[in-house]
Order: sequence, then structure tokens, then C-alpha cells
Amino acid sequence: MFESLSQRLSTTIEKLRGRARLTEENIRDALRDVRIALLEADVALPVVQALIQRVKVRAVGQDILKSLTPGQALVKVVRDELTAVMGSVNTDLNLNCPAPAVVLMAGLQGAGKTTTVAKLARFLRERKKKKVMVVSCDVYRPAAIEQLQTLAEQVEVLFFPSTGEQDPVAIAHAAIDAARKQYVDVLLIDTAGRLAIDAAMMAEIKALHAAVNPIETLFVVDAMTGQDAANTAKAFSEALPLTGVILTKTDGDARGGAALSVRYITGRPIKFIGSGEKPDALEPFHPDRLAQRILGMGDVLSLVEQVEQSVDKEKAQKLAEKIVKGKRFDMNDMRDQLQQMLSMGGLASLMDKLPGVGNLPDKVKSQINDKEVHRMIAVINSMTKKERRHPDLLNGSRKVRVAKGSGMQPQDVNKLLKQYQQMEKMMSKLSSGGIKGLMRQMKGAMGGGAGGNFMQR
Repeated sequence: MFESLSQRLSTTIEKLRGRARLTEENIRDALRDVRIALLEADVALPVVQALIQRVKVRAVGQDILKSLTPGQALVKVVRDELTAVMGSVNTDLNLNCPAPAVVLMAGLQGAGKTTTVAKLARFLRERKKKKVMVVSCDVYRPAAIEQLQTLAEQVEVLFFPSTGEQDPVAIAHAAIDAARKQYVDVLLIDTAGRLAIDAAMMAEIKALHAAVNPIETLFVVDAMTGQDAANTAKAFSEALPLTGVILTKTDGDARGGAALSVRYITGRPIKFIGSGEKPDALEPFHPDRLAQRILGMGDVLSLVEQVEQSVDKEKAQKLAEKIVKGKRFDMNDMRDQLQQMLSMGGLASLMDKLPGVGNLPDKVKSQINDKEVHRMIAVINSMTKKERRHPDLLNGSRKVRVAKGSGMQPQDVNKLLKQYQQMEKMMSKLSSGGIKGLMRQMKGAMGGGAGGNFMQR
């Protein structure tokens, strides 16, 4: 998300380098570029106009601190205003009520509502330690109830059964009663969607809302619809007392206009963003962090949280103990590390949160994908157990056999072995010199450019 916007803003800021002061004259062209970039990102026109005006008022004539360039000063102003437009801070779910806390999910058909219900259920169970039940009041879409039941089993939450012959309000009341009896903390209610906003849909969801009186009413909207996402959310917010918005399919939205428009247009906070189909692909929405990502500053806080949640702590502990005892880092360990990387959303997800990645050439960024990681795992899987424990056994004939078994070439096996040797050398530094030895090794690798060769083919 925001690739083109990030590139355009980086180019604009570069033009201001070397200026001693931001004036109306030298910032006019920069703001024109920012305006065009926002419009191309499908940000709603009223949002663009308000944002540009606020940036202009704050930036023009601002004295530049000694430690800052004009470009950096403008970055700070733009970052602050982007954050303000998107809502300043993360707005958490309000679950402060007698159990069960009822959360009503609304949205158009095709926005990923049912999948998002499951993702949110998993989020509440794992991160908030809540006992969660889900129920479907969608009695129109074929297999909607069965889909939610399957997803509920995957994310390990309670499912309240319903049928297409039942009345949505009756289903909801029965689910609330069941949730009370089973001491459920949160009940998530999935509702019917339509291909477009119509009177029948609005009447039904209004009746459902009045009947269950939810603590949270969340609107689920497809980020790929751009400005339409903000307009649809506005229509729903006028019909229902929405408490927040969840943006879905943000991984397929290279422009990002919806994220910048929804809060301003609706007045309702974006509470979560979803990307991908996996049950863990839902993140709390942090406007300040997203503004930094737009401007190529990365999002280290989200990266740390992602690592905390995704890393298998037991495996990590075992590896640490093994290395400290002086035992050799082998191919099994390397495969575990590669699989952990994939479990954290893959290379693209990790790189997106690192500062400066937006400034990398397109040719380099295009090589940052998970295909190479999967190839490396395939090569390791083609080795025997003994070869994975003792990679030195891999002579010419063994390499040919491993290459054939994984559908690769012998040179691919050689590249993997070279990357393994770099990792093994780093791990041996840790066992011999502790953390200081490892840091010296990393510093040397970064200085010599070795770190950049890891994923090159």
C-alpha cells in the first residue's frame, strides 16, 4: 500500500534539499506535487484540499532548525498532518460492558466481512485473552453460515449454529442467550451484505441493531474500492451509529486512498486493517505508524510487535541454548528461521516496515518476495536428515541429487550453502564471543555489504 505515493513524496522532498528556509515560492511546486500524488492515490478531493491547506499554513515561513534540512522539516509537517487526517491515535475496541460484549459487523457483499469476523475473533482470543463466540445472521448468501463455522473452527472460537430459514433478529437473540450461559466475553455477529446499498438492507440491519444494542458496530469495507470505500462508509454511518471501520484487502491496494479518506469523510475511526486471507492478517490501525510508512520512515514498533506475536518462543529458546553451548547451527535450524520469516507475513511485510526501504530502486524491491524463501526451504527439504545435520557431506553428486529433488539447479544448492555458511559463521561468533562477538560480526557484514547478498540470485 502507498508505493506510488511514497515514491512521489520522496522525490518532492529531495527537491527541497539545500534550501535555507521554506517560503511560499519554493514550497508551491512541492505542494503541487504532493496534491497530485494524493489525487493519484485516490484520496477524496475534500481530504486533499484540507490536507494541502494545513500543510501550507504550517510549513510556509517556518524557520529550519540547525539539525534539519528543509526537506526534513516538510516531512515532519506532512507526517503530522497525515496522522491527524487518519485519526491521530489507534482507537481500541470498547468492550467495557457486562458480558457478553456484542459486536455487530456490517458491510457490502464481497468486502471480506465473514473472513474479517474470524480474523477479529482470533485477535480477541489470542491478544486480548477473551472467550469469543461468532454467529451468522446472513440468511441469504449460500453457504455463508457454513463458511463462518469452518473459519470458527480454524481460529478456535465458539460457533453458534443458525439456518437460512430463521429470522436474523431471532438468531441474534438466541446467540446472546447462549453466550450468557457459556460465559462468553465477546459475541461477534456477522450480518448479510448486498451488492449495493438498498432500502431493504438498511431496514434489516437497523432492526438488527435495535434488537441487540451492540457495544460496537463496525463497518467492513474493501480498501481497493478507493474513494468509494469512504463514500460507502459515509452512507452506512448516516444510517447506523457506527463506532468504527475495518479496512480489508489493503495488500491489494497500491494507492491507499481509502485509508486517508475514511476517517475524514465519515468521522469514524479506522480500528483495524486487514491484508490477505490468513487468519492472523489483521492489525490494529495506528495512524501515526502508517504516516511514517507512507513517508518511507518504516514502522519499527509494528515490526517488533509482529515478531513478538509470530516467533515460536520455545524454538527460539532451544536454538539460543544450542548456540551458547557451542553446538553447530545446522540446516534444520536454518529452515526453522526461514519458516518463522514466512509466518511473520513474509519478506515483503517485514521490509515494508523497515526505514528507508521505500527509497530502494524498483529493481531491488521487485526481488524482495517470498519465492526465494520457498525455494530455499524446498532445497533443504530435499536433503537427507544426515545432510541437514552435517551440510559438509554435500559433495558434487549429492548436490545434483538434492537439486533434482527440489526442482532446482546445482548452482541453487551452492547459493543456499553459501548463505548457510554466512549464518553459521555468525552463530559461531555468538557462541565464542557472546553478544559482543555477534554485534562485531553484524557490523562487519553490513560494512562489507555481505548482508545485501542474502537474497540475491
